[in-house]
Amino acid sequence: MQEPSRRFSIAPMMDCTTRDFRYFARGLTRHALLYTEMVTTGALIHGDRARFLSHDPAEHPLALQLGGSEPSELAQCARFAEQSGFAEVNLNVGCPSDRVQNNMIGACLMAHPERVAAGVRAMKEASDLPITVKHRIGIDGRDSWSELTDFVGTIAEAGCRTFIVHARIAILEGLSPKQNRDVPPLRYEVVHRLKETFPELEIILNGGIQSLDEARAQLAHVDGVMVGREAYQRPWMLSDVDPEFYGTNAPNSAASRHQAVERLLPYIEQRMIEGVPLQAITRHIMNIFHGCPGGRRFRRHLSENAHKPTADVQTVEDALKRVPALQELTA
Repeated sequence: MQEPSRRFSIAPMMDCTTRDFRYFARGLTRHALLYTEMVTTGALIHGDRARFLSHDPAEHPLALQLGGSEPSELAQCARFAEQSGFAEVNLNVGCPSDRVQNNMIGACLMAHPERVAAGVRAMKEASDLPITVKHRIGIDGRDSWSELTDFVGTIAEAGCRTFIVHARIAILEGLSPKQNRDVPPLRYEVVHRLKETFPELEIILNGGIQSLDEARAQLAHVDGVMVGREAYQRPWMLSDVDPEFYGTNAPNSAASRHQAVERLLPYIEQRMIEGVPLQAITRHIMNIFHGCPGGRRFRRHLSENAHKPTADVQTVEDALKRVPALQELTA
């Protein structure tokens, strides 16, 4: 199976990288690798599996991020991912929230490299999909260089070739998940050194990247970059990903912000027929006019109207009229 390119990817983000945001993002970049929100193994095995795995074919290449630590459960979910057409399974070893820690999910697993390795082996035996791991450079009480290289080396021996590294430690006691995205200092040099130490592995850098220029500069040191909040808060930046990182303008990519929203209208209409509220979709496009005249009016109109029982595609079209079509700025 041909692996997806990880030269540029959009990070898995809870409540953000839903199927509706991913479909919207695909109108801006054809080549960036997209990730689902983290889905726990328990949710897939015992919950509404069809809902968690559902996606539009247009979203590909698309990776499923799993949260879990029991090898047999991870293996079962890797099979589900393969059957559902995903291009990769990614194991979350970076989430610092108390809720997932209590279930041995996320960053707390950095203290248990053998357990992570067992999960990777089980998934590789159960599926032909690439199995990747997303982790931090350490956690409180386990943040030395030797512990990081032991973690990566142990999991690499289990067959994992791709590591997506958030260049901060996670402080599991005393900081909220939001604070863990900002308070621990970024240490890109640790990720660079990791690539130098393991040149045979694919090392993807994540954390704090705020522009495509910053992302491009990191490619001198690592194999790829993963951008998170910035891609969500300023989605139009994605329109430059294909020419900047893949040397091509993707066919049918949106030529303007207006066009990006207009092309989404049939999708919105179909999703509403399926019972999805308009507000659940439009919350992902609120920032498309970031930095543009009329952008605030666009956001305000959707904020004040998309939740109403009578809201429909016309609500979005009316919001678009708040933005002068010929005055878009690059932002």
